Amino acid sequence: MASASKLGTVSTRRQRIATLAQQSPPMGFTSLAYFIDLDWLRAAYQRTRKDGATGVDGQTAADYAVHLEQNLQALLDRAKSGTYRAPPVRRVHIPKGTGSETRPLGIPTFEDKVLQRAVAMVLEPIYEQDFLPCSYGFRPGRSAHQALQELWQQTMRVKGGWVLEVDIRAFFDTLDHAHLRELLRQRVRDGVLIRLIGKWLQAGVLEEGCLTHPETGTPQGGVISPLLANIFLHYVLDVWFETEVKPRLQGHAFLIRYADDFVIGFASEADARRVVEVLPKRMARFGLTLHPDKTRLVPFRRPSSQPPRDASGPGTQAGTFDLLGFRHYWGRSWRGNWVVKRKTLPSRFGRALKKIARWCRVCRHLSIAEQHQALSQKLRGHYAYFGITGNFEALHRFRDAVRRLWRRWLSRRSGDHSTMAWDSFARVLQSYPLPPAQVVHSVYRS
Repeated sequence: MASASKLGTVSTRRQRIATLAQQSPPMGFTSLAYFIDLDWLRAAYQRTRKDGATGVDGQTAADYAVHLEQNLQALLDRAKSGTYRAPPVRRVHIPKGTGSETRPLGIPTFEDKVLQRAVAMVLEPIYEQDFLPCSYGFRPGRSAHQALQELWQQTMRVKGGWVLEVDIRAFFDTLDHAHLRELLRQRVRDGVLIRLIGKWLQAGVLEEGCLTHPETGTPQGGVISPLLANIFLHYVLDVWFETEVKPRLQGHAFLIRYADDFVIGFASEADARRVVEVLPKRMARFGLTLHPDKTRLVPFRRPSSQPPRDASGPGTQAGTFDLLGFRHYWGRSWRGNWVVKRKTLPSRFGRALKKIARWCRVCRHLSIAEQHQALSQKLRGHYAYFGITGNFEALHRFRDAVRRLWRRWLSRRSGDHSTMAWDSFARVLQSYPLPPAQVVHSVYRS
């Protein structure tokens, strides 16, 4: 009960911050660090994942919890006095899903995660009052499926129109520190928090025993990195598009952003081409560049209203665009109407299958019951994200591919590489059926 009461106090203080931010939009907060006390750090500790990979010090959450109160008090003292030293992040590379490409992932120490969470808990109530409705990524109460729903409604409203699919090249690696600090100071002028964020930006990266200190970027994987990215793009993109771009356009336009992934839709081709011209200049002003091959303007008009001429040309590709792991295209609903549909991106489909194939190979020694339980969980997890209206066929193909992978690796349990007959495998499935393909999210009504 005492713990619940303390958490309630933290929640009340966060609400107070949010109220002040809402009442005074232009105000820069100069006294925020005093909110962070021992109760605040306990709440941050409870919100920090305990099963993540360890940082450069090798300390696990269980290790930290042995002397939790002493550790949190020492962390608080160092953070408030300015003696806290942000440890470098341990960098690993994870598959990107496109060929041999990988994405760098930074892993902070557990204690660093707790402090980053504490600072994020202070900043989040402020910026949640400022962030615009077009932003969906890494925000409380917002999800990728809500972004997909809004995207469907907007594209249906303009009957497709034109869609600018944008890719910021290495956004998290090229985020400019000076510009970020300048943008942060519009709302946050507390010296303790600004110094802590500066230490995290300059902490360095440890990779294969080599320590480097990049002059730009914020490591993907840090607790506070998604919030800093949202703050940066809020000013650089969202506010700019809402206040400076949209008033100058002739037709309807919309922006849908999830972290650094976003698309801009237009009812008018002329408006679309004007933004195509100015967007790279806007990004370059803040140290960002657009990927020349992955940024493209797509004529996405409803098929019944497609002009007879071929609209494709340099920088365009008719018919489809990609966002949030889905390919968006026009198709017929069950009533025969033209609607915007989605299907799993081939790269995401293949990446998920590779992970399951790797798991089946490594864990083929487990009992059939254990394998069935794990594979069922993986399938349900896949359905939980990709199970949206109109994507049932891809879900069914994925389940069928998993079924074939399971049979192949069960066949190799004996070591003679013989293939299990389908009738034998059918008996296995009868006792251990895999979850059927399931649509979990209804993202449109046709």
